[in-house]
Amino acid sequence: MTIRKSRREFLEDSMFAAAAAAAFAAPTSLLAAEAKQSKSPNEKLHVAVVGLNGRGNSHIGGFTNRDDVLITHLCDCDTKFAESKAEGVAGRQDGHKPKFIQDVRKLLEEPGIDIVSIATPNHTHSLLAIWALQAGKDVYVEKPVSHNVTEGRRLVQTARKHNRVCQAGTQSRSNPGMREAMKFVHDGGIGDVKVARGLCYKPRKSIGPKGNYDPPSTVDYSLWLGPAQMQPVTRPQFHYDWHWQMPFGNGDLGNQGIHQMDLARWGLNVNELSKGVISYGGRFGYEDAGDTPNTQVVVHDYGDRSLVFEVRGLVYDKKLKKSSTSYKGSKIGVIFEGTDGYVVMTTYASGSAFDKDGNKIRDFNGGGDQNHYNNFVEAVRAGKPEDLNGDILEGHLSSALCHTGLISYQLGEQVSKQECLDRMKDIDTTEDVSATMARVQDHLMDNGVDLDAEGVKLGPMLGFDPKTETFTKSEAANNLLSREYRKGFEIPAEGQV
Repeated sequence: MTIRKSRREFLEDSMFAAAAAAAFAAPTSLLAAEAKQSKSPNEKLHVAVVGLNGRGNSHIGGFTNRDDVLITHLCDCDTKFAESKAEGVAGRQDGHKPKFIQDVRKLLEEPGIDIVSIATPNHTHSLLAIWALQAGKDVYVEKPVSHNVTEGRRLVQTARKHNRVCQAGTQSRSNPGMREAMKFVHDGGIGDVKVARGLCYKPRKSIGPKGNYDPPSTVDYSLWLGPAQMQPVTRPQFHYDWHWQMPFGNGDLGNQGIHQMDLARWGLNVNELSKGVISYGGRFGYEDAGDTPNTQVVVHDYGDRSLVFEVRGLVYDKKLKKSSTSYKGSKIGVIFEGTDGYVVMTTYASGSAFDKDGNKIRDFNGGGDQNHYNNFVEAVRAGKPEDLNGDILEGHLSSALCHTGLISYQLGEQVSKQECLDRMKDIDTTEDVSATMARVQDHLMDNGVDLDAEGVKLGPMLGFDPKTETFTKSEAANNLLSREYRKGFEIPAEGQV
């Protein structure tokens, strides 16, 4: 079958091929040589990095790239790589080898630590950040900053009470290209934005059969569980695959997707949660130890505007037509749909604006993760949380949009494809629900999933009060705003932060 491209699709595909090449050719970091830094040992900020796998490597790089920072401590529940990580850090900071401590509670008793940088599993982000703030440290915490809505708000309250600098790891906010694009959108460059659409089209394989598995012998499993209830390991791969299990992760909506959710909200220029949310999807294509959706659509109601998020996680064949693997040239990105055109950001720092006919009118480029670490360190040195590009309140709001979307999904029921579409058409939204569902169905069909036979899990349309950050008419939904915390790992009450 020959797939014909419209003029608009041709323009988009050509432009994004060029933009991708330019992004890879551009510098990936702005090293701190541009900032005023002292190499004096007496003026260095002392950093403890908690969580050494995955994003922890980026944290180590971000801080060791600066002359005015010294990583003095490393912390992880898993001791497997303790020595190699410490040696690696020493090699990047003139032989100064950090001390390894397995228990974060003992780490926070150590003298001389100025900053705690957190890159642990999602379900521990808020608790560890709160403990560090209460201990008088400034904090850099990975996204999502919370595992549920309530603990995220508590984290914001803790940072404010103790007047500490707390940066969320949403690094796109510090990239010049992204900041320029947001200003363009806010200044009316594409007219009135009616829909902000986040995309996470990221193939994810099955994580293997559900069963009972032993945690690695080098892991203190009780410490790893933290606030989660004591339970067996039910996934074959201990590390990383926790993302796809609800007690610990938030699916790709709260993994990769939180970046694009944050950008979508930023583009809409809204500083509170939505007044309503609905979600549908499923875990299609395989049965495994995961329970988070690998295909999901979330629609947030902001009155005369909508924030929409699409997750596609099936491992699709590279021979499939592009409509099954991307939208408007983007796979992991954000699209702003305005009355006079649209903006497509295809990376954390680059993208383009188009008029209504698909003609490119402007490019946006420039950035790298180092910008965000630089912004954080400079805010710490100044003692000014207001200087942050990704203040913890921003991180909380965007993380919470992921959580409320998942809550609607969790409360859903299995319905037919047609019933799902009919119910979605009944909601008052600026989103074209039919077009979005058609793309989802096409993607699933291309991957051998018959939506007519399997149906889809459709959640309720949940009303929400952004002021109290609670659902208005659903006790079941409000029960999912928090969790049951294990003794010794509780989030403090509002008045006890």
